[in-house]
Amino acid sequence: MPIFQPHRLLSSIQSALAATVLIASTGLGPSASWAQASLPTLGDGSDITTSQERRLGDRIIRELYRDPDYLDDPVLGEYVQSLWQPLLASARARGELSPELDERFAWEILLGRDRTVNAFALPGGYLGVHLGLMAVVATRDELASVLAHELSHVTQRHIARLIAQQNRQGPLLLGAMALAVLAASKSPNASSALVLGGQAVALQNQLNFSRDMEREADRIGYGLMEPAGFAPGGFVTMFEKLQHANRLNDNGSWPYLRSHPLTTQRMADMQSRLPPGTPSTVVVTGLEHGMVAARARVLSQRGPDALRQWVAEPQTSGFASLSPARRAAALYAAALGSSQGRDFEPARVFLARLEPLARTDAAALRQMRLLAAEIELAAGRPEAALQQLQAGLAGPQTPRRPELMLRTEALLRTGRAGEGVEALQAWLGQHPRDASVWQQLSSVWQAQGQALRAVRADAEAHALRYDYAAAVDRFKAGQDLARRSSAPEDYIEASIIDTRLRALQSLLREQAAER
Repeated sequence: MPIFQPHRLLSSIQSALAATVLIASTGLGPSASWAQASLPTLGDGSDITTSQERRLGDRIIRELYRDPDYLDDPVLGEYVQSLWQPLLASARARGELSPELDERFAWEILLGRDRTVNAFALPGGYLGVHLGLMAVVATRDELASVLAHELSHVTQRHIARLIAQQNRQGPLLLGAMALAVLAASKSPNASSALVLGGQAVALQNQLNFSRDMEREADRIGYGLMEPAGFAPGGFVTMFEKLQHANRLNDNGSWPYLRSHPLTTQRMADMQSRLPPGTPSTVVVTGLEHGMVAARARVLSQRGPDALRQWVAEPQTSGFASLSPARRAAALYAAALGSSQGRDFEPARVFLARLEPLARTDAAALRQMRLLAAEIELAAGRPEAALQQLQAGLAGPQTPRRPELMLRTEALLRTGRAGEGVEALQAWLGQHPRDASVWQQLSSVWQAQGQALRAVRADAEAHALRYDYAAAVDRFKAGQDLARRSSAPEDYIEASIIDTRLRALQSLLREQAAER
């Protein structure tokens, strides 16, 4: 489990704290309110505009991008997005997500390599999910229920209301709240360590959403589930997990209980919304979900002892009696754990045992092939990795993100980087804010000797992670390269770089003015 380091976090979030104090000191104007199509809201948080909330979120998220625990894992990220996007669509269709918020907020999810069970919403439409949460949920419906709840906190502007409350109590306490929100996302006890004396109690009261806000997020989140294709019972079974952890006197591995305290009223409310006769405790883990949860467990618990634990499970005497999903998850974890321990032959053996189970489910088979390609890449066999990916890349359509990124890495290692350019550009045409793919495109262009394009793509990746200073430096380096180039195609690239540099310099000046 990552150890919380207060000095590191304190130094990394000074800019977010400064932005928060600025909001408190500038006098916030009202924002336009909008009618709800279903349940009434508890208030619209009109003391802070959507633009101001988004700017605050951008400042905070920039620091989280720099955190060593931030993880852009294509497999886990895609799985979370497969739940998140239908929930967003459901919120739009039901009128819970207004056109203004839809346009102005980021609606991005960041994954943290932390084994604590936690998820949190931040200003401006950003959500954080710890791998520990993904590791313990038994079904996609349970994970979707957490995302729906957090989404509803944002659409109902609960965060804006909390900030407005702090604004009325003064900039110093408001700034402390932003500091503690970030700290609490890293450690269940961190927020109290960052405040002193009588401020600690007042701060803790403001950090937690009110009971009314929690119930509202439950009700609205529950309503999003079925239209998005999820079983609403996922709310109930997730609550049962939380209740069980609460009974065991949570030892800190469930910080979600701190920021979202569970009450009997909340549980009864969700139970009562299930249609009569609906079994709430029947949980069947699908093969794909079991494998994804296993991946989250392995990536969140590093070290030789943890790796030995994953490798040992499929070799126990009672392994054959486990359900197919449990066996698939254990074999997946053993293969990934062996690979991370640089023990590739056992990893392939575990994959061979996994294949008969995975072949019964197309989604599970795809996850197995992705893992096989990942293992071959780690073993230094890029051609074998390309063979594993071949079936998933058949046809003219743009490959999915995990296949795209694995294939690009394999092509780079075989000296055939140029074969991946078209697919990367097609992906960025549809997902222009994908910083990691911009970074891969930079590597591909560098391998092809197209230095100017490589510098520009690298700058775009920095800009998308809100590191405007680094992006400006890279664009200036691109200008220097362009002046020394006589290639006709570089003139077009140089024009793009000049335009983007001016835009980023303007953003950098705004950033400096907020400090």
